[in-house]
Amino acid sequence: MVIVKLNPQGSRFVTLDNGYHLWTQTLGEGDIQLMTVHGGPGGTNEIFENFAQELKPFGVKVSRYDQLGSWYSDQPDFSDPQIREQFFNIAYYVDEVEAVRQALGLDQFFLLGQSWGGVLAIEYALKYGQHLKGLILSSMIDNLDEYIVNINRIRESMFSPEEVAYMQAQEAAHHFDDAHYQALVAQLGENYLHHASDPQPKHLISVMATPVYNYFQGDNEFVMVGALKDWDRRKDIHRINVPTYLTFGGHETMPLDAAQRMADTIPDATLHITPNAGHGQMLDNPRDYFESLGQWLAAHR
Repeated sequence: MVIVKLNPQGSRFVTLDNGYHLWTQTLGEGDIQLMTVHGGPGGTNEIFENFAQELKPFGVKVSRYDQLGSWYSDQPDFSDPQIREQFFNIAYYVDEVEAVRQALGLDQFFLLGQSWGGVLAIEYALKYGQHLKGLILSSMIDNLDEYIVNINRIRESMFSPEEVAYMQAQEAAHHFDDAHYQALVAQLGENYLHHASDPQPKHLISVMATPVYNYFQGDNEFVMVGALKDWDRRKDIHRINVPTYLTFGGHETMPLDAAQRMADTIPDATLHITPNAGHGQMLDNPRDYFESLGQWLAAHR
């Protein structure tokens, strides 16, 4: 018999009951346990690569993972209708968070959800809140209606009426690969998704899980036609009964008035606006983002 003892620090795969494997990594020392859930949908954990380093002064141990279908974890054949039916739903990904928590032996931990990860974090808090010590929603509100209104308001402020009409015509014709259309969409990323100059991690090839993104989101940030478009928890967030930290970029794709409404509705909520930052706050203004987050975590340890 071979006995394998895994180091609680470092990278390892966890095996789910469905047989698939997820990549995980735990780094850092301290009595504050933080698990992060990445955005996309279909993005990767890489936005959290430096969280353990940045939060070290506050005594935070950070666990991160790639969701099913994302780059470092198993990628099912999503062309199979049965696989799509099984995994293409919010409920699956919420239960996946719980499965990872169990596999990593976490309890009374802090859960941070970035963007799409914030959807899963809200749902997790409503279903599995007994395991949480606190909740962090990073650049995510509690519904998509207000996001859709805001993102189109941004488009109208960024582009001329002629450019907006051109984009809408390409969308109606499903010409999402049109070169000029793609160039206009890229301007959104340069100004609101990442407000700083080119701060995001780079790969030589795309690591986005496109089938996951297309199913839940659509073809890009302007075209919210996926399964997420009707998601709305405005009537339920008052039931979140753990300390909650809401953090948004000051130059953000998410509406800040909705963030304030959430702060007023969740019983124990703190709202922080990261200045000079877009949707990827931790990349645009890491000094403010981590200092403020670390202080909140330490205050609620």
